Amino acid sequence: MHLSGVFRRFKNEIIRKYYTYATEPFHPLPRAPITASAEDAIKVVKSGDNIFVHSAAATPSKLLAALANHGKQNRLERVTVCHIHIEGAMEYLKPEYSGIFRDNSFFIGANAREAVNTGRADFVPIFLSEIPLLFQRKIIQLDVALINVSPPDQHGFCSFGPSVDVTRSAVKNAKYIIGQINPKIPRTFGDGTIHVSHLDCIVNVDEELPQRPPAKISPIENAIGRLIADNLVDNGATLQMGIGNIPDAVLSSLKSHTDLGIHSEMFSDGVVDLVEAGCITNAQKKILPGKIVGSFCLGSRRLYDFLDNNPFIVMGDVQWVNSSSLIAQNPKVTAINSCIEIDLTGQVVSDSIGTRMYSGVGGQVDFLRGAAICPDGGKPILALPSSTKKGESKIVPFLKQGAGIVTTRAHVHYVVTEYGYTNLFGKNLRQRAFELIRIAHPDHREELEKAAFERLNCMPSP
Repeated sequence: MHLSGVFRRFKNEIIRKYYTYATEPFHPLPRAPITASAEDAIKVVKSGDNIFVHSAAATPSKLLAALANHGKQNRLERVTVCHIHIEGAMEYLKPEYSGIFRDNSFFIGANAREAVNTGRADFVPIFLSEIPLLFQRKIIQLDVALINVSPPDQHGFCSFGPSVDVTRSAVKNAKYIIGQINPKIPRTFGDGTIHVSHLDCIVNVDEELPQRPPAKISPIENAIGRLIADNLVDNGATLQMGIGNIPDAVLSSLKSHTDLGIHSEMFSDGVVDLVEAGCITNAQKKILPGKIVGSFCLGSRRLYDFLDNNPFIVMGDVQWVNSSSLIAQNPKVTAINSCIEIDLTGQVVSDSIGTRMYSGVGGQVDFLRGAAICPDGGKPILALPSSTKKGESKIVPFLKQGAGIVTTRAHVHYVVTEYGYTNLFGKNLRQRAFELIRIAHPDHREELEKAAFERLNCMPSP
């Protein structure tokens, strides 16, 4: 960096310190960011730094590639990279980068599982709604934030686009912000704006966002979706959907419903279909009536075009979107989430398969709790196929050794498989075992009944 650049950065740091009484990234500052290539911009990262990376559809892939190259070429050490799940190649997670980078996931994507489960990367069990607190309370002190934003508008404001989530808190607390300016980022309304003067350095790119088009839904997932749509979703309900084929299957089965609302940490292409079918009006909602509320999105280009400059959608900070007390103010809150395994007493595993970490805590409990305390009868729903692809029962007498309980048996209400649904709320252990065996795969029911007797010392019964 030339001497003029060093002076300019020093001057910008003085201005930033002058404004430390207001860390909100909205007010314009009397300064402009440096423009640089990704390779030059990332040189600010040094050994021992904590780096935050924008997530999901807003993953700043060019900056990540430059980060990996910078770390290796300059022999950096102990650089921590933290994020919720990010898309695409994670070059810095390869074994040859051990000692240079240490990944710290708040939610594990498929591209980080191998590194986490072989001990080369870390995982933090935490509710999605509480991740911003890590930055606000300086439990994790961020040195550099790598974000992906839209070009500034006529007033100088950039948008976080499809991924506001924990990023707003990260940029409020990071010491240095590098913005990847990308015209493919949709401009969204809500909390996800930052004035360009709050960026320390910008890197101009023009690249398509990561896409995850709707996956093919299996007959079993379709059956579960229809059961939920036909029996548990009322007209006028406010919906939250987790990630996966089962929530997508529910959405595809709601075409005959009316006056639905959306207040969900994330959503994907299925919501666009329901909007176009006239099923989603948000008219009954108490929190931002008439608006879809979300925190991040991941899907196809069609979804991102739907988001772009659309006042029908508000993308909020996840600490607000996932507040259980706020969620509960909406009518007939129906929270639809998937899980991996459930035992006969109602303990739910959603983040791991035995000791093998698979995903994360996410916002499942945030929304199940919000639905449970909804005054007009919300429905907290957990759905899963009755068996694995290998034919093993997902309803089990005991959880696998090392499995993590994300949702406690006190939080569980509705459980759905392709064989039916049940409500465990208010039921004792004997009754819970009976109800869960009733919706288990027929091939496993006798074995589960025997195991329930051995565990409870009584026969499961209604």
